[in-house]
Amino acid sequence: MRLWHESLLEKLPKQQVLGLHREVCALRGNGWGKKHSTIDYVFKNPYLKLVAYHMRVMAEMERRGYEVDPEWKQYNYRGKTLAYDNYNGEDIASLQVYLKRFPVYSEHDEAYLTECLDNLSKKGLKL
Repeated sequence: MRLWHESLLEKLPKQQVLGLHREVCALRGNGWGKKHSTIDYVFKNPYLKLVAYHMRVMAEMERRGYEVDPEWKQYNYRGKTLAYDNYNGEDIASLQVYLKRFPVYSEHDEAYLTECLDNLSKKGLKL
């Protein structure tokens, strides 16, 4: 599991973009807070940062012509099992702040970009 560096979203192959969407959906649902060495930084940040990141992933999917379930565009939607939840009392104002940041996660720095590119290269993908 990996959240690709945001600057790579428009360059990622279809498989990586669709897989990323599935992974973020899982994290927004019951996966929130479940340890995973590659993405533990996500849980050290506010939940709505994940939603802001997901908004960018979904925008890229739509740019490519894919349809996204509109419920995922609701900041408090957490999937079919959890439905709607204002996680930790965060509100839409926080989401608007995160959406203005690039990248959403400060951990997505130049070193992380290099790490992502190396990971893709090992999969035989050159961007």
